[in-house]
Amino acid sequence: MKRIERREKIAAVQRMQEYIENHLNARITLRSLADRAGYSPWHSARMFKEITGDAPFDFIRKLRLSKAADRLKDGDEKIIDVAFDFVFGSHESFTRAFSRQFGMTPSDYKKARPEIKLFSPGYIRDHYYRKIQKGEHDMTDKTKKQGAKVRTVFIQVVDRPARKLILKRGIKADHYFQYCEEVGCEVWDVLTNIKDALYEPIGMWLPENLIKPGTSTYAQGVEVPEDHKGETPGGFEIIDLPPCKMMVFQGQPYEDDEKFEEAISEIWEVTKDFDPKIYGFKWAEEDGPRFQLEPWGYRGYIEARPVRQLEEK
Repeated sequence: MKRIERREKIAAVQRMQEYIENHLNARITLRSLADRAGYSPWHSARMFKEITGDAPFDFIRKLRLSKAADRLKDGDEKIIDVAFDFVFGSHESFTRAFSRQFGMTPSDYKKARPEIKLFSPGYIRDHYYRKIQKGEHDMTDKTKKQGAKVRTVFIQVVDRPARKLILKRGIKADHYFQYCEEVGCEVWDVLTNIKDALYEPIGMWLPENLIKPGTSTYAQGVEVPEDHKGETPGGFEIIDLPPCKMMVFQGQPYEDDEKFEEAISEIWEVTKDFDPKIYGFKWAEEDGPRFQLEPWGYRGYIEARPVRQLEEK
């Protein structure tokens, strides 16, 4: 349960950030942010502060002032017009807020146009993805320097029958966080409600033979029986997958939810140079997508890649 809470906090804050970006020139209330997050106003504000380090309206104020500074520096607009555009009630209130933020009045800034430190936040999911990628490299260096013992990764090969795949494609995404930015975070909820699914939903990296022109490498989907007759949700598509074998990599369970980045990195480190020939197999990317399951601490992180058995000589 704790793992779900952490992931949902990140997703909820992402939704609030997107709402702020899209309504920066309009009145934003805590209720409107809470509606976007899907939680109570109090809980939404607390999550936002926990994840970003800023209270929601501190975040909004800093972002508005930085956008306003950009406008004042790059154009000939009147200060009062910029103030009203960013929902400041008066010239005076804008001047006070601007001076506190940047140490000078808007008029002085407009005349001199000095270099100032603007507030330019990234999406919260980008932050967490960078942590995962950084963990991938840092773990290797740390292990080499400290002689740390690599945790056990369990490997098995399982058979997948002929089946269909219900999926929603992205545009350019090649990892989970980009995908969520492109298509939203509601895809997973739709997939979990497909009743005759063979297995749990998956995030996947599609091989070239399954990628349509102008669509992403990364997608999300769920496998259903070959004779599936149910309706395909709007915006999704359904494709056939042949029977195949999947080599499954499973890391050790972890108790601390903050360790999920490390858990993913451990599997990536193992699979990066892994040679399946030691088990009598070879990679077979064209047979199906490489996929990941949602990280759950009690079972560890799980990722799988299609393989074919080597022919005996």
